Amino acid sequence: MQAAQPEETMSDKLIKAQTLKGFRDYLPDAAMAREHIIDVARRVYRSYGFSPIDTPALEYSEILLGKGSDETDKQMFRFRDQGDRDVAMRFDLTIPFARFAAQHLADIGTPFKRYHIGTVWRAEKPQKGRFREFMQCDFDTIGTDANAADIETLLVIHDLLEQIGIERFTIRVNHRQLLNGLLEKIGLADRSVGVLRALDKLPKIGRDKVLAEMTGDVGADEAAAAQVLDFAELSGSPEEVLSKVESLVTGSERGLDGVNRLRELFATVRTAGIDAGRVQLDVSIARGLDYYTGTIYETFLDDLPKIGSVCSGGRYDNLAGLFTKQPLPGVGASLGLDRLLAALQELGVLETTTTPANVLVTLFDKDHLADYIRIGRVLRQAGIATEVYPLFRPLKKQFQYADRKGFKALVVAGGDEFDAGVWTVKNLASGEQQQVREADIAEAIRGISG
Repeated sequence: MQAAQPEETMSDKLIKAQTLKGFRDYLPDAAMAREHIIDVARRVYRSYGFSPIDTPALEYSEILLGKGSDETDKQMFRFRDQGDRDVAMRFDLTIPFARFAAQHLADIGTPFKRYHIGTVWRAEKPQKGRFREFMQCDFDTIGTDANAADIETLLVIHDLLEQIGIERFTIRVNHRQLLNGLLEKIGLADRSVGVLRALDKLPKIGRDKVLAEMTGDVGADEAAAAQVLDFAELSGSPEEVLSKVESLVTGSERGLDGVNRLRELFATVRTAGIDAGRVQLDVSIARGLDYYTGTIYETFLDDLPKIGSVCSGGRYDNLAGLFTKQPLPGVGASLGLDRLLAALQELGVLETTTTPANVLVTLFDKDHLADYIRIGRVLRQAGIATEVYPLFRPLKKQFQYADRKGFKALVVAGGDEFDAGVWTVKNLASGEQQQVREADIAEAIRGISG
């Protein structure tokens, strides 16, 4: 008789450890790089007077639907919750901000400047540097249509990229009303949304396919569509391009308003001392989201342009009108954190450290555990992030741990050092070491870690 086999229990079945397609885990090195950029963004935003806010990950679906584009509607993670409410996960931070501003207007007043760093979700096709869950670092000014706010948005983008440590980047600027003015002149004003969506695909699919989309899906005649594409391919200095545009949109009040606002923007950029090569007028960029109405921005890394824009945004004068009758024009931009991280990793400029601590205190003499823990606390009180190794293992093993984690300095002490009242401090980059008294240990480490 065959012996009975033991029943399989839940603990016997191992669940495959895997992440969903389009999502990712962050190991310490990537997570630390991301936190560093977030810290820089927060510092830059605050330096301009932007205040932090937060909103829920979930919104009623009606808040989000129809606010971005047909594509973002299709990409929404939407479902019914346990209360049978129709809800969706936010696909950006701008629309929740419009709802937030309308809901809390009495408390925040206008103009109101905010930054918001949070996760968003889009069920789009995953590709290099683009995930279905990603983090945005937004900043916006709401409650004014002043061109000063548009110009300041560009300055924030510039300072943000510069302080992250990127030297070679280009902010491409356009104004939605330039093209709208042209569309008025050639009889396509009623098809502006379709034209803008098609034009936004120009860098990806090329002139011929955009022309086919405009004449097919949008319903423009071939001559008018060709005029739009010729307009988008204008080149030269900002002054030269704006002069050409002005002649094309003469007779359109909003077209000329866009020209004047961009002239003021580029003049101010020069006055503010921004490198002219970092800011370009590109009348081909349209930004695919329907809610943009004025100045728009896209930022590209000169050494890796194919990864796409790493910081984009624009003016959206009508978005909050969906939630309140009070006019709440706004302008802002968003740093695409995960895309930027992928780009920096590809360029090889990310630091490969997996610890936020600069110093590792090693354990050598078992009779002095309290002293090792105490010196770690002394260094932390001096403002130096310090980790104390938790095990008494051979120093070689502890040194290997320090190299792998990316510490900048080691602190070592054995019986001889304790008898002499000194600590050995080792520079892990150069291999140099010195013996210092406890009163001087913090200064010695600052000389290594900066």
